[in-house]
Amino acid sequence: MDRTRAQMLAELDHRHVWHPFTAMRQWREQPPLIIERAEGEYLIDTEGRRYIDGVSSLWCNVHGHRVPAIDRAIREQLDKVAHTTLLGLASPPSIELAAELVSRAPREWGGRAPLNKVFYSDSGATALEVALKMAVGYWHHRGRPGKSRFIALAGAYHGDTTGSMSVGYSELFHRPFVPMVFPVRFAPAPDACRLPPEISPEGFECFRGGSVWPSEDPKLTAALAEYCVGRLDELLGRHADETAAMVIEPVMQGAAGMVCQPAGFVRRVAELARRHGVLLIADEVATGFGRTGKMFACEHDAATPDILCVAKGITGGYLPLAATLATDEVEQAFCGEWAQRRTLFHGHTYTGNALACAAALASLRLFDEGRLLEHVRGSAALIAEGLDRLRGCGHVLDVRQRGVMVGIELCADRRARQPLDFTKRTGAAMCIAMRGKGLILRPLGDVLVLMPIPAMPHESLRRMVDIVVETILGWDWACT
Repeated sequence: MDRTRAQMLAELDHRHVWHPFTAMRQWREQPPLIIERAEGEYLIDTEGRRYIDGVSSLWCNVHGHRVPAIDRAIREQLDKVAHTTLLGLASPPSIELAAELVSRAPREWGGRAPLNKVFYSDSGATALEVALKMAVGYWHHRGRPGKSRFIALAGAYHGDTTGSMSVGYSELFHRPFVPMVFPVRFAPAPDACRLPPEISPEGFECFRGGSVWPSEDPKLTAALAEYCVGRLDELLGRHADETAAMVIEPVMQGAAGMVCQPAGFVRRVAELARRHGVLLIADEVATGFGRTGKMFACEHDAATPDILCVAKGITGGYLPLAATLATDEVEQAFCGEWAQRRTLFHGHTYTGNALACAAALASLRLFDEGRLLEHVRGSAALIAEGLDRLRGCGHVLDVRQRGVMVGIELCADRRARQPLDFTKRTGAAMCIAMRGKGLILRPLGDVLVLMPIPAMPHESLRRMVDIVVETILGWDWACT
C-alpha cells in the first residue's frame, strides 16, 4: 500500500475508531498495525510484512484465510441472494446448515435426546442469550415459572451482553456494569493455579518445584474435581427448585484465562444437572469446531447438553453467524395454540444470513475433505512437544492445553507461586515483542494465549511455538 494512504488510515483510525478490549489512550500513542490482506495462516500489513495469525483472528478462523472453497461458496450464494429474513420465511442455506449441525452435534448419552433443533443468531453472546431465554421459557411453559435462576462456573466468561455478563461475570471486564446484571450463583471452577482455601498446595508435586504443571498433576486435578463437583452438588441440592439451567464452557474456559477442566468433569456436571432436574447449557463458542481435537468439546466426556451454543468457527472465520441447538423437548415447550402465547419471541435482523450459512456449509465440508480433526490432534502433539522446553523456566507457572487451545501463565516466581505485577503488562509486552518476529498473539493478562488456526501447516506451527518459547526464555525478567 502507498505510504501516504497508510499514514492517512492510521490518522483516521486514531481519530474515529473505538477498538474493542483496547486501552484507547495507550493505543493512540503508537502507530496502529493495520492488516490489509491475508493468505493462508498469514496476516499481511500495509507495509507488506507477514505475521503468523496466532489468534485465529480472535479464535474464529479454522481453515486459513482466502480459502478457495469458502470463497467460491460465498460468491455462488451472492449470485442468488445475500440476505433474506428467517422471520416467517426460509432459505436453502439455513435449512441445509441446520441439518449439518444436527448431524455433527454431540450424540445421545444417558437417555438425553439428541440436539435436533437449531436457532440462528449472529455472535457467541447472542447465542448464549437465546439459550438463557430458552431455559427460562422452557420451565415457564411447563408450569414451573419459579425455575428462572442460573448456576455457572466462577471465573467464566460468556460474552458482554447483559445476560452473558451475568452468567460469566469478570471483575476486570464488567465491574462498571454490575447494576445491569442479574443475580447468578457460581460454583467453583477446577482452576489448578488458584486453589480454594480447603485445598492446600502442600503435598502436590507441581508446587514442590517439580516439572509437572499444576493443570496436569493427577493428584491435584482429582482433588479439585472432587471439591468442585461436591460444591456444585450442594448448590443444586439447595436451589434446584429455582434453577433453570447450569451453564458451562466445557473442557476449557477460554477468556477466563484458558482454565482447563480435568477429564470427566463435564460428564459429572451433566450427571448432576440431570439428577437435580435442571437443564445444561454448554457454551462451545470458543471450544467448538475442532479446536480441542473433537468437533465439540463435550464429546471428550461423552456428555450431551440440553442446549448447545456455537459461533466463532462456524463459518470458518469468514462471516458473523451463531447457532443455539436444543433438544426436541426444549423446543416443544414453545409449541402450542396461538392463544397459549408460547412462541419464542426472539430474533435478529441477520438471523440465518444466507452468505454466512453458505460459508458455514463449505467450512464443514472441509472438515471431512481435509481430515481436519486428525490434523488438529497431530498439531496438539507438536505444540505439547515444543512447549515442553518451558518446564525448567521459573517464570512459567502453568501450561494449559486442550487440542490447539493453549494458555501459558507467566509468574514472578513459580516455586513461590508469586504473580507478576499486573500493572507492568508483561504478557502484552511479550506479544508486542513477538510481532517483530512475525507472530501475532493476544494475551489474557499475564496468560499468553496460543490459538493457532486448526488447519495451520505444521511447519508454520513449529515456527510459532519456537517464537513463543524463545521469547519467554530470553526475556529480561529483572524488569518485571
